[in-house]
Amino acid sequence: MPNTRSANAVRLEFAPDSLVQSNLSGAAFTGDWLWVAGDEACGLDRLRRLDPVGQEALRFGEVRDFKLDDLLDLPGAAGEEADLEGMAVADGYLWVVGSHGLKRKNAKPDRDHADNAKRLAKVALDGNRRLLACLPIEPDANGEPCLVREAQDGRRALRLKGDAQSNLLTRALADDPHFGPYMAIPGKDNGLDIEGLAVDGRRLLLGLRGPVLRGWSALIEIEVEARGDQLRLVPLDATGILLRKHFLQLDGLGVRDLHFSGDDLYILAGPTMVLNGDIRVFKWPAARPLLAANREPARFEAGLTESVSLPHGHGTNRAEAICDLPPGLAGRKAELACAVRRARGRPQGG
Repeated sequence: MPNTRSANAVRLEFAPDSLVQSNLSGAAFTGDWLWVAGDEACGLDRLRRLDPVGQEALRFGEVRDFKLDDLLDLPGAAGEEADLEGMAVADGYLWVVGSHGLKRKNAKPDRDHADNAKRLAKVALDGNRRLLACLPIEPDANGEPCLVREAQDGRRALRLKGDAQSNLLTRALADDPHFGPYMAIPGKDNGLDIEGLAVDGRRLLLGLRGPVLRGWSALIEIEVEARGDQLRLVPLDATGILLRKHFLQLDGLGVRDLHFSGDDLYILAGPTMVLNGDIRVFKWPAARPLLAANREPARFEAGLTESVSLPHGHGTNRAEAICDLPPGLAGRKAELACAVRRARGRPQGG
């Protein structure tokens, strides 16, 4: 555990064998409980709020693992990396989304040039990355929130229809003139890479880290409903359109996470590529009613306000997720956001 902490940091304490440790990629609160996802795991962790120690008012620990293959019939192999990136709590469910993108092997310092050239040419898809799912939250006998396959009130864990190669979303994107050409490009190379998720009823907003097109970042809007034991895409309006596109001016940054706070949408933005660059939070005022009234299949939004610029270092403090601290934890206005950052070594929220 780090011996130093930055102002307003939140201490996260993990067990050595926790599913999620140093690769935080998503976060969401339910009261005093914090849910976190990791992009190198096939599951989620739940942390309990702990008593303050010294100046550390916000500490979370006593981790409990929830494996995805205990909750869902996964599109890929059990235990295979799901690359979970976006999380949101809505209507008694924890929603999660994987990156949906391809990955490219990286060069390693202990390999020769020829071997590294082969590695850099190898592109692959982990089937569980193409996961969009909702997981019921239900209290156990001790009143602690847990993720379950089926709740006592009939709510069930559901995922978007598809398999290890594609799902209904990727099939809709394949023919899209803006995103279709990027489906065969790995996420870290400005290819398709879903990293943000916000939920408003049955409508979902998916934030793209990539591609960024001529400086315009993108949100994909879809609507889903349960049919049998799966989620299906349903038309957004009477025209039968299955997805809408919202292009945002984020100064060339990609979307790293999304979060509704009231009617406003907060957008965590950072570099699309593997870079040490700006990390900023943008605010889209009154986005919720505007999105609900919109009927344009593609629209452009340049009137965002920049809320804050976050510190970052070389290979560290790369922001990954943003969520509201519940009013009882914030000590101030509930809309003050908590961004969870990726750091080398054991993680510490901020």
